[in-house]
Amino acid sequence: MRKIILYIATSLNGKIARPDGGVDWLDAIPNPEKTDYGYAVFYDSIDTIIMGHNTYQLILDWGIKFTYPEKKNYVLTRKQHVSDNEDVTFVKDNPIEFTKALKNLQGKDIWLVGGGQVNTLFFNAGLIDEIQLFVMPIVIPEGIDLFEKIPIEKQMKLLGTKSYSSGVVELKYSLLFKI
Repeated sequence: MRKIILYIATSLNGKIARPDGGVDWLDAIPNPEKTDYGYAVFYDSIDTIIMGHNTYQLILDWGIKFTYPEKKNYVLTRKQHVSDNEDVTFVKDNPIEFTKALKNLQGKDIWLVGGGQVNTLFFNAGLIDEIQLFVMPIVIPEGIDLFEKIPIEKQMKLLGTKSYSSGVVELKYSLLFKI
């Protein structure tokens, strides 16, 4: 069975984006060694991406070509008027059942990009198998939490840590108990 991996960066106070969805603060972190924090290796290990509609819209608002064209992309949305395009397939109904079926298909692992609402939905449903969390050395006064709304209580198993000269700390967890 394929794993769903939440691979994401947060501020020290658990924000994944500014209130407007902006992630410009990530560029403020000095990275003199130009490390990719394992991104290239991770990206090669997945063939499917899932994100919420707000995250998708944020990517479009960057005004660049869609960032993941060589992967199968699913956007979870409540909006019924949106149509699939060459980059994404919109999942409008029952994202939990859709994702359970997706995990059972052949393929590489699945990247849960976020945002906070989708992270909580998947976490509470027991769909996240692993979390690769990059804690950035910055505090953002307001913003979108890693888990929006209220996640249920779950223990995680620490799989490993890594620190970088930039002050970034990577934490890798798996779910200790699945529901």
